[in-house]
Amino acid sequence: MLPTYPGQRVTIMGLGLFSGGVSTARFFAVAGATVTVTDLKPEAVLRRSMDDLRGLPIRFVLGEHHEEDFIQTDLVVVSPAVNDDSPYLRLARQHGVPLTTEMNLVFERCPARIIGITGSNGKTTTTCLIGAILRAFDDRTRVGGNIGRSLLEEIDDVPPDTTVVLELSSFQLKRLAWIGRSPHVSAVTNLSPNHLDWHGTFEDYADSKQQIIRSQKEDDIAVLNADDARLRDWATVCRSQVFWFSLEREVERGACLRRNTVVFRHEGREEWVCDIRDLQIPGRHNVANVLAAVAAAAAYGVPARTILAAVTTFRGVAHRLEFVAELDGVRYYDDSACTTPESTIIALRALDAPIILIAGGYDKHVEFDELAAEIVQRTKAAVLIGKTAGRLEAVITQRRNGDSPAIVHCGSLKDAVDQSRALAQPGDVVVLSPACASYD
Repeated sequence: MLPTYPGQRVTIMGLGLFSGGVSTARFFAVAGATVTVTDLKPEAVLRRSMDDLRGLPIRFVLGEHHEEDFIQTDLVVVSPAVNDDSPYLRLARQHGVPLTTEMNLVFERCPARIIGITGSNGKTTTTCLIGAILRAFDDRTRVGGNIGRSLLEEIDDVPPDTTVVLELSSFQLKRLAWIGRSPHVSAVTNLSPNHLDWHGTFEDYADSKQQIIRSQKEDDIAVLNADDARLRDWATVCRSQVFWFSLEREVERGACLRRNTVVFRHEGREEWVCDIRDLQIPGRHNVANVLAAVAAAAAYGVPARTILAAVTTFRGVAHRLEFVAELDGVRYYDDSACTTPESTIIALRALDAPIILIAGGYDKHVEFDELAAEIVQRTKAAVLIGKTAGRLEAVITQRRNGDSPAIVHCGSLKDAVDQSRALAQPGDVVVLSPACASYD
């Protein structure tokens, strides 16, 4: 029986500016719990989230935490942004208070099968692709998770015979280990260093990601990138059925590329799925995302004709190399969801014109050496913003010859766009692809 919460005291640690904290607070308030929301951010920053909860019986503690809210409570729901070494989480554990997360609650309460997607790059596009395919197969399919849409408030009403598709971050997966759960179908796009400011080491980051397969059973499905050496090693620890996807090689079981054709292979059978020249999303990286989605959907049992119709009409995801406008012969692209150096490298390689790059933001303590080499090779100017602007300039300067590419510092995104427009000439491309998070 699913737990109910009338009269239960629930502390929600981290309201945030996205959907998870708001949905969690509303879920418990509607369920009859006595809800306290506590966040180190002040009310002025969190006003939009608080407005979404107006009228509900919720107590807010903002700009600080109170120890009693972690001791005199029956449950603490932890935001993904909160690090495990928080003294308040330690205090709750010492007093025997259970900890959970919004995503753990979704897994525990979900009556349907879950397809989960993670990876350092491409996970949102792959999630949306799989969601589009599954919705074409069954229009009751729900899509959410780290993609920016919490499903907690509706999860109890999901029909058991449909599917839930979830994007899963390393933070969410690390804590999914608390309840020993993994999705029925798990797809991993790739693995490279990210969020080292939170995880501390790449080893901890990779270990957190691996929870997506760690608790799978023999009849579950893992879809892994055969072109990623780290993920090839994961096959040795999989208890589930392993399917592969690859841009570079033939696979015995999964999806691969033969000339311009995506094929799916399984149990000695081979099925043509689509021609990549019919895809609506640009770049070789998106072909890899399509292969991952095809492998997951076909392994799940979706017919090839349904997959074909969905992937060839899919027009991409907002803020991922999204064409914004052409002005005075200059094309502008919004790639602001690309928050890793690797994803920005992919964007630079996908564009076929002189590039003015807007990059920078919060420092996640990842290396910029490979990105700097790509910037020197592929851009005519780098317009830098945020806390990492100085680090980016230093590594670009080390690699460039002479004054190319030009380097410009800006204090705001508006200034960066204005400067980029002034630098651009007809035929150029301006792309916002920050390679960093936007927390600052």
